[in-house]
Amino acid sequence: MTIDDENRPARQRVTLTDISSRAWEHPADRGALTALRELRGFDDVVKAFFGMWNERGFRLQYLAGSIRVDHRQYPRVYQRFAEAAATLDIAELPELYVTQSPMIHGQAIGMDKPFIVITTAAVEKLDDEELRALLGHEIGHVRSGHAVYKTIMMILTKWATNVSWLPIGAIALRAIIAAMYEWWRKAELSADRAGLLAGQDPAASTRLLMKLAGGGDLSQIDTAAFLEQAAEYQGGGDLRDSIHKISMTAWSSHPVPVARAAELRRWVDSGEYSRIIGGDYPRRDSDGNTSVTGDVKAAASHYRETFETSQDPLVTLARRVTGGAVDLGDWAGTQAGRARAWASTAADAASRAARRESRPADRPADPPDDAPAGDNPPV
Repeated sequence: MTIDDENRPARQRVTLTDISSRAWEHPADRGALTALRELRGFDDVVKAFFGMWNERGFRLQYLAGSIRVDHRQYPRVYQRFAEAAATLDIAELPELYVTQSPMIHGQAIGMDKPFIVITTAAVEKLDDEELRALLGHEIGHVRSGHAVYKTIMMILTKWATNVSWLPIGAIALRAIIAAMYEWWRKAELSADRAGLLAGQDPAASTRLLMKLAGGGDLSQIDTAAFLEQAAEYQGGGDLRDSIHKISMTAWSSHPVPVARAAELRRWVDSGEYSRIIGGDYPRRDSDGNTSVTGDVKAAASHYRETFETSQDPLVTLARRVTGGAVDLGDWAGTQAGRARAWASTAADAASRAARRESRPADRPADPPDDAPAGDNPPV
């Protein structure tokens, strides 16, 4: 720390008392989360998956091979972590680890007791304001419950190559994973907003995304030029570029950095950020009053607006073909129905798999539901 850093006054941040995660959740993210939380039987799916995945063992890997942050280990990181949590009115800090990696990265992991991991590159290359934004981003994931559903996505992705026991089959599972990736990209936009609310420094949040794109040295990078890249990426090129962008993002859990920066800037420009800082935001005690229908409609409205205003060549062509109209409300309802059908099927399949895991070695396996009488179950 330099003398100038020591003499620089601390940035005053507003404590967002009792703030609900709904304040920062992207409409498409919030619609999916509300539907999942209200989905009958989904808790059984989570518990069944959890029973087959040893979260304690995964945590032990970081306990053994990384540094657990507290006031004695990485005290600077711990201080920024505590500040971010205090601003978002989080009383109990999740466990935080620093793991060795040359890439700036962070993640929230786990179901029962989520924890946060950031890399050594993040510690070394981010200044205090940028680090606070990153840590607030990960706290946002934990508070929104993203860590639970992302862990399920990680499990599904791992099992995608070995799903003979799932009656829905590999193709259907890949479709579910693709849909969850689409949701997760929106969850990242939510967490970016949480990071901004935790640090309350829009310039620092933008710098963080610039460093994610181009490394730690911003001395030769211009913010305006970086945002120009975002505009070119989102609206430039022809149909070939649109197809390339689909292939780039379909199986990616994160939107590209330039798109994230542009989306965060739009959120600030919309006035939502200032409204929240001014004290106008949903409180946690009203979370029980949320409406699934309202949140799904908000998600559909977001996709409709995106469809109507996008400059992407492929979307522009689709608008011409459909006459500029698309009923995303019906689409969203159809997807919700499919999600419910999948949850019912997956709950049954996961429960049977969990029983197989706990079955004594000398007990024969249950045959699959569609196996002919007398046939041996698949191995």
